[in-house]
Amino acid sequence: MDTDEREIFQFLKGWGADFTNPMEVSRRAGGKQKFHKDPNWAKPILMRMADRGILEADAQGRYRIKPVAKAKHGTKWVAPDIAKILAESGVESGAIAGGEGELAADEYYDEL
Repeated sequence: MDTDEREIFQFLKGWGADFTNPMEVSRRAGGKQKFHKDPNWAKPILMRMADRGILEADAQGRYRIKPVAKAKHGTKWVAPDIAKILAESGVESGAIAGGEGELAADEYYDEL
């Protein structure tokens, strides 16, 4: 990732699973001077990052970091407290505890 992409990535990382509109990214990710020179500087970079699979967009044109899909080979969702009890008792349940896909490490997104 280049410098602008890294700035956008770090900004969106703070938003977690929430989508953010491009104007907000332009305003806050690059600093005041960059926004005043070109208020739409982030839009082409956001589209490029979405094409590469780093970001995903919703129907309203907002962006977020694309979460990593979890493997679903014979696993079932289990409440986190039940998964903890099973793990403490030594039972290998193979269950998924928690919600949907989470963000991966920064190195994963650097490779995209």
